[in-house]
Amino acid sequence: MEIDSLRKLYVEELKDLYSAEKQILQALPKMVKKASNAQLKNAFQEHLQVTQGHVERLDQIFEGLGKAARGKKCKAMEGLIEEGKEVMAEDMEDDVMDAALISAAQRIEHYEMAGYGTVRTWAEHLGEEQAAKLLQQTLDEEGDADKKLTQLAESTINVEALQEA
Repeated sequence: MEIDSLRKLYVEELKDLYSAEKQILQALPKMVKKASNAQLKNAFQEHLQVTQGHVERLDQIFEGLGKAARGKKCKAMEGLIEEGKEVMAEDMEDDVMDAALISAAQRIEHYEMAGYGTVRTWAEHLGEEQAAKLLQQTLDEEGDADKKLTQLAESTINVEALQEA
């Protein structure tokens, strides 16, 4: 497919984000299981539910565009999740594993924030006001998740991981 307009690029990037979110839905339960800190488990569990909402919003946007959501695999998310799997396979003390899980999760969050910020801006330029609002809502939730992970890391998990040394 030739991408010869911002609208076509916008749709392709939305498909990429859709694939990314679907992959995250598969990965988060494994992260919940691997985490030992109750607050971290809870944060991952909450984000699993929030991520389902992200998929639903993307479905709404695709419906509004009259386009199918599928058709593209997000290779970047596949790589980020693969790195996370490698981390989870390592032999680490529980607190150190929790710190590593936060690191992997924040890489994913930052990738998503970059993607959602871009497509939100394109939606605004394309006059897709409702889509832009939905995308901003998701972008805000991704930012909130990142802040929550930072707060957990700085206040508890990294401190506990230091004590393992």
